[in-house]
Amino acid sequence: MTQWAENTDLGRERGPVAVLRAWVEVLVSPRRFFRGKVAPGDQAPGLTFVAAVVLVSETVRLAVVDNAYPVIGGQPAASAVLWVLFVVVLVAPAGVHLTAALQTVILIGTVEDRAGVSETVQVLCYATAPCVLVGLANPWVTGAVTVWGTVLFVVGVSEVHSVPLATALAVAAVPAALAFGYGFGGLEALAAVAEQARLLAGQA
Repeated sequence: MTQWAENTDLGRERGPVAVLRAWVEVLVSPRRFFRGKVAPGDQAPGLTFVAAVVLVSETVRLAVVDNAYPVIGGQPAASAVLWVLFVVVLVAPAGVHLTAALQTVILIGTVEDRAGVSETVQVLCYATAPCVLVGLANPWVTGAVTVWGTVLFVVGVSEVHSVPLATALAVAAVPAALAFGYGFGGLEALAAVAEQARLLAGQA
C-alpha cells in the first residue's frame, strides 16, 4: 500500500521540492495533474503528500489555537508533538486508506472500466492540497478549502477513472463527505458559516 513506482517518469518525483511542486500543480491545473502524475502502484508520494498537508495544518493549529490538544502529564510541548505525530503518522494514512477503500467499493458497483485502488488513494491524497489552511480554525477558511478539496477529488476521480464529471460527483459524494466534511471539519465549518450569515442577515 505504500510502495514507490520504479519508473519515476510515470509517478511523482521524490523529495521536499517535488511535494511543493505537486501542491502547486494540483491547485493550478488539477486535470493535467491527475491525468499525468497519478501512476499505478505509486502510493508513497501521495501518502507523503497528505502527511505534509496534515503536518502543516496541525502545526498552524498549534500556533494559533489555544489548548488545541490535551496536555498529558503536565508536559504541553511533548503533548503537542505527540498529538501531531499521532494525527500525521496514524490518523491521516488510516483515514485515507479507509476512505479510498469505500470509494473503490462504490466504483466497483458503478463503473466497469476503472483504475485501481492505488490510483484512488493518490487522488484522495492530492485532493487534500487546499486543506493546509484548516489549522487556522476559521470556519470561512475551512469551509472554502474543504469545498475546494472536494472539487479536486471529484475532478481526480473523473480523470483517473475516466468517467464524466456528473458520474464522478455521484460516486465520490459519500467518500468526499467523510474525508473533507468530517475528517477536515468542512461540514461543521459550513454550518458555522451558515449561522453567521443568518445572524448578519438578521441584523441588516
